[in-house]
Amino acid sequence: MNDATARSHAVSFFEDAVVVSQSLSHALIEKLALELDQLRSRKGRLFFVGVGGSAGNCSHAVNDFRKLCGIEAYAAADNVSELTARANDEGWHTIFSGWLEVSHLSQNDAIFVLSVGGGDVARNVSVNIVEAVDLAKARGAKVFGIVGNPRGHTAVNGDVVITIPPVNPQLVTPLSEAFQAMVWHCLVSHPLLQVRKTKW
Repeated sequence: MNDATARSHAVSFFEDAVVVSQSLSHALIEKLALELDQLRSRKGRLFFVGVGGSAGNCSHAVNDFRKLCGIEAYAAADNVSELTARANDEGWHTIFSGWLEVSHLSQNDAIFVLSVGGGDVARNVSVNIVEAVDLAKARGAKVFGIVGNPRGHTAVNGDVVITIPPVNPQLVTPLSEAFQAMVWHCLVSHPLLQVRKTKW
């Protein structure tokens, strides 16, 4: 790859990022901020679920929502021992629903899905997220999300779900996972939610 090709990709990538930023539903982000404020007021818990790169984003998001916003939050994939035990003994599809069962997920709580596809039973993709969403709905818990697929299980069945516009079919995963961070950082710095200052 020569320098001109590298520069061309960088230019197009960040041009696409600008389009995504301008195309996001800012009204839905504001609605999600309000829902999260209400969750905190009722002392509900926020459970993040995601796999792959989104699982890493879940860990980061939990830190921010706990430290900056004072919301009791957890990332279901952070306990690698439980995650792998459930995957090994009960099946990959149970890793979140089993964890949420033991956590006594209730109507007071919410799950927050970070995912590119949001779960798809027909394609057998992220069925663990599908089961987490279904459990949350059955328990009366709220379902929030930031996803890259408007037709995935989370987007179709969630209460407030931000969809990252698919502006480039070749960049759905990197832009979706990058904008998960953009959206949650918007939320944790929202005047309605942020109660503690950042260091910088």
